[in-house]
Amino acid sequence: MSLHSPVPMTLAPLSVTRIAADIEAGRTTPDAVIREANARIDSLDGVIGAFVRRASEDSIAAAAAATGPLRGVPFGVKDIFDTFDMATEHGSPIYAGHQPLADATLVAAARLRGAAILGKTATTEFASMDPATTRNPHDLAHTPGGSSSGSAAGIAAGMLAAACGSQTGGSVIRPAAFCGIAGYKPSFRLLPTVGMKVFSWTLDTAGLFAAGVADVALLAECLSGRELTAPPLADASGLTIGLYRTAFDTGPEERLDPAMAAAWETAAKALEAAGAKLVDLPEPAALEAARAAHGDIQNFEAAQALLHERTMHRGRMGPKVLAQLDEGAAVTAEAYDAGRRTARIGRKAAAALFDTCDALLAPSAFGPAPKGLATTGDPALNKLWTLTGNPCVNVPGLATPEGLPLGLTIVTRFGRDRTTLSIAKLLEDQIQAGSPTRGQL
Repeated sequence: MSLHSPVPMTLAPLSVTRIAADIEAGRTTPDAVIREANARIDSLDGVIGAFVRRASEDSIAAAAAATGPLRGVPFGVKDIFDTFDMATEHGSPIYAGHQPLADATLVAAARLRGAAILGKTATTEFASMDPATTRNPHDLAHTPGGSSSGSAAGIAAGMLAAACGSQTGGSVIRPAAFCGIAGYKPSFRLLPTVGMKVFSWTLDTAGLFAAGVADVALLAECLSGRELTAPPLADASGLTIGLYRTAFDTGPEERLDPAMAAAWETAAKALEAAGAKLVDLPEPAALEAARAAHGDIQNFEAAQALLHERTMHRGRMGPKVLAQLDEGAAVTAEAYDAGRRTARIGRKAAAALFDTCDALLAPSAFGPAPKGLATTGDPALNKLWTLTGNPCVNVPGLATPEGLPLGLTIVTRFGRDRTTLSIAKLLEDQIQAGSPTRGQL
């Protein structure tokens, strides 16, 4: 198989909702679903590289016998979350062979609900910017995004139905967009980060991946214990959708790929045709300043969270994460505190956006996945919503003429995660209904 041509995707992504329904109706069994998923991993992962290690036979047998709403659902765990039955290496040689004694809380919750944890998925080192070796299933010459590289690619290739990831800048929404799947970054702290390697304690957010929006909503509901699924919206009547305009898409700093600009317009028109009112929302100065403050806050905290690694194992760290930590070590406490004040003002400004609209629609990335594996893409369009803590969902379904996915983000008020998922599902349905060729532009 050429590394410069698309993977022949004869297997569609696995659906959490379909697996759950088929098992409940007796059309299949957890054991059969797990065996089929492992066969896909055996067949495809040698080329894609979504996994860094696989679950033991004992763990697989326990998963096949598990009960709960997620029984039989093949689940991948980003390798910054602790697992009691597999090493957790954080994408770093410093932690080679490191074996935790307990699962991270989110992993334990997945096991309790019956999910079949099939392995640990590839991450950039410490969920930073040094790329993993994972390839994009839509075209092996392109990045799958990061830092949750393996989780997103594993679902896009049909090896997994569900996976967890994390976002400190854009590490859930961006890889979901590049891989053409649903990614959900919940409201800050809705999902627990206990047992997840800390990079930035005020920004790190646990997130989830699945094939479609209904799948990730069901997954999130099962893992969080909150009502996050809802009956499908018949249309968008009564909804006001804000098109969030920033310096990145207007003016001298414009960086949007023409294909992404066209996808944004297509998605907006789809919501408008469904009955939504569209309004332009230029980015307030307070939120522009908050985005600019993200770097100082993140890097200052990362330099402390990884102080031991930075001082004791410098020679074993990747160049990008080391440069980031050294940059953070140079940020003064005064600059960090100023950044936190700016972030607090930004959060208030973010809340005010929803006084005039129900949700925001924005690009998930500047364009499709970049070619080459030396980058994971630019998180600039994602990191503001990580800092403000607003819930976000990447909506899949649109693509370039070459077949590379293009993702759009739905953002809503903090704590309105069910609304975010509901509007995202409506947009996904509208895109699919209007695009017989899976949304190619």
